[in-house]
Amino acid sequence: MKAHLDKTHRAIPVILGGLTLASVVILLFWDAFPAFFPKDAHNTLGALPLALIALAYLVYQTVRRPGKAEMFKATLLAIAFLLWGGNQLWADAVYATLLNDLAIALFVLDVFFVLIGWPASSPDESFAESYADPADPA
Repeated sequence: MKAHLDKTHRAIPVILGGLTLASVVILLFWDAFPAFFPKDAHNTLGALPLALIALAYLVYQTVRRPGKAEMFKATLLAIAFLLWGGNQLWADAVYATLLNDLAIALFVLDVFFVLIGWPASSPDESFAESYADPADPA
């Protein structure tokens, strides 16, 4: 597995990430000027970036070609974002709290996996994780 992906392989995840950032700008614009939007727009505007980043991350992981355990972990994280997005989209639904609680459980599980070092694999510094080689005293 390469530490860094070439521009061609990064293109789709980066485009999806850019769309996600644009959707966040629109969400924040809603916060500043809610009168410019339809009454129930916030639910959709809150859910959209969460769904888009889940998709972008899964596409990124797919082109990165991680091992099965890493892909499983990435899928759990994407599902957590989708559940959170569902909570935003259907905020008034009876099951909204369940979606939120499942998202919380998966986010906590994801961080727990990081804490215990699972899956054991090479670090990917391109994803903002720092790594210090224990054998290197520098």
